[in-house]
Amino acid sequence: MDLSALASRSALPPGLDARSAAILREIVEQYVETGEPVGSRTLSRRLPLPLSPATIRNVMADLTEAGLLFSPHASAGRLPTERGVRLFVDGLLQFGSLTEDERETITRALEVRGRSLQDTLSEASSMLSGLSSAAGLVLAPKGDGAVKHIEFVALGPRRALVILVGADGQVENRVIETPAGLPPSALVEAGNYLNAHLTGRTLENLREHVNAEMTANRSELDHLTAEVVASGLATWSDVDRGGTLFVRGQARLLADVTEIERLSTIQMLFERLETQETMLRLLDLAQESEGVRIFIGAESGLFGLSGMSVVVAPARTDSNRIVGAIGVIGPTRINYGRIIPVVDYTARVIGRMLG
Repeated sequence: MDLSALASRSALPPGLDARSAAILREIVEQYVETGEPVGSRTLSRRLPLPLSPATIRNVMADLTEAGLLFSPHASAGRLPTERGVRLFVDGLLQFGSLTEDERETITRALEVRGRSLQDTLSEASSMLSGLSSAAGLVLAPKGDGAVKHIEFVALGPRRALVILVGADGQVENRVIETPAGLPPSALVEAGNYLNAHLTGRTLENLREHVNAEMTANRSELDHLTAEVVASGLATWSDVDRGGTLFVRGQARLLADVTEIERLSTIQMLFERLETQETMLRLLDLAQESEGVRIFIGAESGLFGLSGMSVVVAPARTDSNRIVGAIGVIGPTRINYGRIIPVVDYTARVIGRMLG
């Protein structure tokens, strides 16, 4: 989605006249602000057009028949359907760009020196959550640059921390399971073995080289140490695409939940966010557009849920290579006018950092 085109458009969405568009916009904006149904009398006081409550009711009836509004119960006002929110986002949404202070705040928060890539991307996810009052999503890229150093640190029984330092100075940390009965010396031997074979290789190149070496000459490492080596490399290289999905602000998704059905929906959402398939789909969604994409309800196929929306943008380097995805997930009534420019700018900053 081209934000400059969005901000400057003036044409009405197809099928809506000026009155219908003004009423739909006001209902969606009130829904985003309060989550409550809006009645004709409220609209007559808020609309810039001099319309009577009776005229507004007639227009609302037409919008309801068109599938853009619905009434939660007989005596209530109207709420927008997901289709109505989609029409609002596509044709009626108005927003401005971020201020210089807001841009500077985002840039400064993400460009703290001496912090690991993982910490920076985790901070980006937390920041998105704070700015959007929803859950922030950041898909970190799988490390694919040249490797300078690998180290294994014991964390406890059957667990070890793998510290990987890229040639560009970026640090990645992963926790792996280690074989039962592994002696402490095996972690040192695994690190020494891998570092002796790095010579500027990428992780994928290193994995292929080490696999060939270990197949040809198993005597160089004992069985348990070989398993540590394999686990340390597989942490990054066992999938064709992927990385780490940071999700911060899940509790914000529960703030307006009052029905048990919605609680179970949110729980399923949290479970989906932990899967590799979700990471790949998130990246696919970002790759399908030059800029920000907005998915209302189940449109994305990401979670198969209604009542939730996803705003996602690709993080691109200066050479236009996609290195991750930045996004926000929240209830359908998230503040799109605020969130879209925040996601867009954050994705640009992350892209520059990783480029």
